[in-house]
Amino acid sequence: MQKSNNKQVSVLMVCLGNICRSPLAEGILKQKLGTAGIAAKVDSAGTGDWHIGSAPHPDSQKVAKLNGINISDQRARQLQPTDFEHYDLIVFMDRENKKDGKKIAGTYWQEGKARLLLDSIPHTNLQDVPDPYFGGWDGFPIVYQLIDEACEALVEELSAFESR
Repeated sequence: MQKSNNKQVSVLMVCLGNICRSPLAEGILKQKLGTAGIAAKVDSAGTGDWHIGSAPHPDSQKVAKLNGINISDQRARQLQPTDFEHYDLIVFMDRENKKDGKKIAGTYWQEGKARLLLDSIPHTNLQDVPDPYFGGWDGFPIVYQLIDEACEALVEELSAFESR
């Protein structure tokens, strides 16, 4: 990961529709970076276009609020090829979205900027953050915990990066 032009580090969280996992990841990472005193730009996007302009899923908002995070002001947007020019790190929630992100990015794709969120926690045997969209409420707290743990590890990495 390279920080461009001595500016704050920028991270884009990406899932399928940008209403469940990536808004949670954006909110969690922003809170953790703020607590750590790390200046960063954090945003989220989806590889699909179904929910553009929509607020996060009500259950994502609920689980975030239960954990002291307000994500209600976020609005879904679709990943753009030029996001690879504007972000230092693009974090995908699962392998399928990373594959779709590569197609969307086309010639803008930069493998060194792209990673899976759960790569931040190597002790897990999971590669993909499960999509809770169709599973009902019970999936949202589980997804929150996975994202929270991965974001904690990501903050440690970004803290080391920031001090360079």
